[in-house]
Amino acid sequence: MAHPSYLDQLTERVEQLLLRHAQLQRTNTQLAQQVTELTQERDSLKLRLQAARARVDALLDRLPAPPAPEPAPPSPPETKDAP
Repeated sequence: MAHPSYLDQLTERVEQLLLRHAQLQRTNTQLAQQVTELTQERDSLKLRLQAARARVDALLDRLPAPPAPEPAPPSPPETKDAP
């Protein structure tokens, strides 16, 4: 048999498609799992960031108020040179 029949070609193509489908399903499952893990990590990081912000705010509240600026001393009067 020199040339595969149309049915043989079709059978081979269907088998290739089934293998590809199975591969894509595995990839999809892995990606869905990664999305879940990354979502959990993101949520955890958000909580840590909120806690850190709260700590920084608490530290800022504990800082003493800055002193009032001192008034500038009066500048000496300008003198004009007489010719």
